[in-house]
Amino acid sequence: MSEKSSCPPEPVEGLGRRRFLGSAAVAGLAGVGLAACNDNRQQAGSPAPAAGPAPADPPAGHANVHLKPGELDTYYGLWSGGHTGDIRVLGMPSGREILRIPCFVPDALVGWGITNESKAVMGTKADGSLRYTVGDTHHVHASYKDGDYDGRYAWVNDKINARLARVRLDHFVCDKITEIPNIQGFHGIFPDKRDPVDPAINYTTRVFCGAEFHIPLPNTGGGLEDAGKYRALFTCVDAESMAVRWQVLIDGNCDLVATSFDGKLAASNQYNTENGANFGDMMAAERDACVFFNVARIEQAVKDGKFKTYGDSKVPVVDGTRDANKDPKTALTAYVSVPKNPHGVNASPDGKYFVCAGKLSPTVTVIELAKVLDWFDGKLEKLDASIAAEVEVGLGPLHTAFDGRGNAYTTLFLDSQVVKWNVDLAIKFHGGDKNAKYVVDRADVHFQPGHINASQSETMKADGKWLAVGCKFSKDRFLPCGPLHPENEQLLDISGEKMTLVADHSVRGEPHDFIIFKRELLRPKQVYDLDDFPNAIKDAKDTGVFRNGKKVQVKVTSQAPTFSLTEIKVKKGDEVTLTLTNLDKIEDLTHGFAIPKYNVNFIVNPQETKSVTFIADQPGVFWCYCTHFCHALHLEMRSRLIVDA
Repeated sequence: MSEKSSCPPEPVEGLGRRRFLGSAAVAGLAGVGLAACNDNRQQAGSPAPAAGPAPADPPAGHANVHLKPGELDTYYGLWSGGHTGDIRVLGMPSGREILRIPCFVPDALVGWGITNESKAVMGTKADGSLRYTVGDTHHVHASYKDGDYDGRYAWVNDKINARLARVRLDHFVCDKITEIPNIQGFHGIFPDKRDPVDPAINYTTRVFCGAEFHIPLPNTGGGLEDAGKYRALFTCVDAESMAVRWQVLIDGNCDLVATSFDGKLAASNQYNTENGANFGDMMAAERDACVFFNVARIEQAVKDGKFKTYGDSKVPVVDGTRDANKDPKTALTAYVSVPKNPHGVNASPDGKYFVCAGKLSPTVTVIELAKVLDWFDGKLEKLDASIAAEVEVGLGPLHTAFDGRGNAYTTLFLDSQVVKWNVDLAIKFHGGDKNAKYVVDRADVHFQPGHINASQSETMKADGKWLAVGCKFSKDRFLPCGPLHPENEQLLDISGEKMTLVADHSVRGEPHDFIIFKRELLRPKQVYDLDDFPNAIKDAKDTGVFRNGKKVQVKVTSQAPTFSLTEIKVKKGDEVTLTLTNLDKIEDLTHGFAIPKYNVNFIVNPQETKSVTFIADQPGVFWCYCTHFCHALHLEMRSRLIVDA
């Protein structure tokens, strides 16, 4: 074998990815007749991007991102896992990954998709196999009380198969998954922050879900070629039962979702109000929209029977189209116009505004929620009068976060920057005060940033300390590992007037959105309650092999460093259900159970019970062993499965 250089290869001649994306996007802007950001964005006195590498440490007086051994992070971060179909739990500001919570995709580490309990959550076919084994998680959001996170639940969507998963934040496990009917391309989600009908209920009771793709309704065959009849729906799911409450038929589609702090309004930005099925059709309109949903009126319409259903689904669907909602006093929906192809809608911590980013327009649109409610009450003649500001911030604005001090932070995909701008000054500038310098700062990020969020940003207690940015391309930020590059999640200190880039974190693609919240909001349990499991084996003396014809129940307990059964005998062809309870009560003392050749591997945490079912179709001796290091005699922790022919 000839020697090869250990140095990274030189870049291939031609367009690099960053230049290609930038030039292609700008060409696309020109192709559809949309204006690029001009020199007007410098009117606000924004400084030029800083040259050279970013400083490695945050300013003096702020917590360091590089924690000392044994030092704990001050925030939790919940990140979407992308195509791994899970949620990542990070400690912030260190960015250390603490846990992955499997939801939509099997996970061999914990046995998700292998145990009977996890299969029941994920959903199975008639033969007991998983209905889906792929996922695409995009957006993670958590439950609220009094305008802040309450530590009960988090939710994440699966765009591919229109599923919504709920995670219990006491145990950091997925406990329910709902497949939403009548939709495809399930993208944006957001929980309500309090009840829209009962003012005494100040916590999350619903989760709103936006469908991005238009499909025939019902999508069961017949007339499938006529794309003009395809439609999209907005969905409400009950936060506790995870049942689908209702859906709204709309003009256009849904991208991201936001909710108001008073519970009255939900909204989704729309980039395809044309209901187009191809690129040209999707680009036909001059402007798109942010559609608002009057939740209380929708629920009253459902109670009054003013709905229809589609196909086999029993979910009530109300009419939220423009033509059916022209009268503000009875309207269920309201469509505020925004520049073409917006991306993202985010609620400000003061509860006053929703911000839509322009994407193909260099602008952000600030919508005043009180005026939207005035329109619904017949007090505002023109709905677009609710637009408090529409100002230029840079090329390719996508998503916005807030610091609780009146400032917003928006990612600029084409400029590879984060722009910090002041909401009140932007409103003044839009109102005619051209001396209002609303752009406060700009920071280079690497490269092509998408989602953004700040510590406590989506609560009324936004604290303006840390800002995380998900960059879609990492380029030269990490060691090369072949054609597939990691993405780059970067952390900025926003405690001062200037943003300071303090850390890069590589991540396997393709994550999307995330939230960051104070650690004291959670009180996770580190040992399960044995009584939470109906099939728990509470004493080792109750274990054994119990036969009922060809069905065999194997009951086992684990207590370091032994399993209660050292030998398990069954016959070829038996249907074996093995139930394992971990009787250890010490935190972090997890046991695993693996059976070679039988595709069985799962874990049980302290005081937890899980089960697996399989057909004993291979005769022989199979050593079952503990997969998680639990004791000095961990390697000796085994049991023999003997399958007689």
